Amino acid sequence: MTTIAFVGLGAMGAPMAENLVKRQFRVVGFDMRKEAREALVAAGGHEADSAAAAAKGADTLVLMVVNAAQARAVLFEGGALEALAPGACVVLMATCSPGDVEAIAAEVERSGRSFVDAPVSGGVAGARGGTLTIMVGATAETLARARPVLDALGDKVFHVGGKPGQGATVKTVNQLLCGVHIAVAAEALSLAQKAGIDGATLFEIMGGSAASSWMLKDRGQRMLAEDPPVSSAVDIFVKDLGIVLDAGRAAKAALPLAAAAHQMFLAASGLGHGGRDDSHVVRAYRALNPRADNDA
Repeated sequence: MTTIAFVGLGAMGAPMAENLVKRQFRVVGFDMRKEAREALVAAGGHEADSAAAAAKGADTLVLMVVNAAQARAVLFEGGALEALAPGACVVLMATCSPGDVEAIAAEVERSGRSFVDAPVSGGVAGARGGTLTIMVGATAETLARARPVLDALGDKVFHVGGKPGQGATVKTVNQLLCGVHIAVAAEALSLAQKAGIDGATLFEIMGGSAASSWMLKDRGQRMLAEDPPVSSAVDIFVKDLGIVLDAGRAAKAALPLAAAAHQMFLAASGLGHGGRDDSHVVRAYRALNPRADNDA
């Protein structure tokens, strides 16, 4: 039985690891939170008390961590890379900058292990349903080895390029569009409410018009709720749009809309909403455009 070490049992990582268990992989998970490890055990997996312990002798290491710094800490400082079986595969599924991914891949490959750059899109719902979109940058041979694991996690696996960093580039473009779509939906709602238009009516109309987008339909209703469940936090888009802008600087590409959206997510975070659902970016607009009824 293939043994998979899974590091990062958060809102998306936990259901992803559980889907691997359901596909009959032996999954050994690690997360800093004990309750997350216990939940994996309850689902039929195994827990470890460190990333290195989870990786010991494993054939594949899946990293669903927050950023490149955490990936480096797990692999190199925490000893997970050297604990893997010789010739094992490291699958990095977190959203990281293309340059960071290339550098991490080079270090992994120097150890004799293979590397798959495989960021995902689809959110918590996609993680739970095994319907994630996975953007892969890796050689065809390496992808073939990792394919059973990826197919257990997503139903849309795209081979976007033959080298690490190319998957991260596509995810960067994806996050540019997502962040701008959420911010502009909040801006539209702010304008409408300032003029006395009911938000629910607005989104019902816009959702069926040429102005619609997946993000407008998904986040719009959550902007109307007082404290919706966290699907993706405001601070995630602070990070991800920061990656977008870094990529733009590296390519000398002007990204004015991404920069504006980044500022609004930063403002929402500064208002104390960093850990709340990313639809709370609307609170930054409400701070700029207070309504007469003071409904914030």
